[in-house]
Amino acid sequence: MITDSYRGWVALGALGGLLAVAAAAGAAHLPVDAGQSRAIASAVQMQGWHALALLGCGIWGARGGWLTHAAGAAFVLGTLLFCGTVYAGALGGPHLGALAPVGGSLLMLGWALLGLSAFRRR
Repeated sequence: MITDSYRGWVALGALGGLLAVAAAAGAAHLPVDAGQSRAIASAVQMQGWHALALLGCGIWGARGGWLTHAAGAAFVLGTLLFCGTVYAGALGGPHLGALAPVGGSLLMLGWALLGLSAFRRR
């Protein structure tokens, strides 16, 4: 059962998944070179995986306590920074390359926090 305080992670995961599919579909129609295509595919893949991670945070919920919320926040911020940076670079937007490693680190932190939440005592 998903408690009210964890429904937001499910909603954000669903939105992230929807946007990953939209990005993949949109990218299929863009005139991009092979390098840009690989970068976009990588961002779409990371976004999709972390949309599922957010769903997991919502389902895991209170069993993980505050660590579940911390993991969800790291997944959201990490996805925005990492995928946003990759999308922007691949599509000719502003150069935000320095943010990608920060986003990737937040994604890894999210996984570590989610894993630690399994050891939380209630």
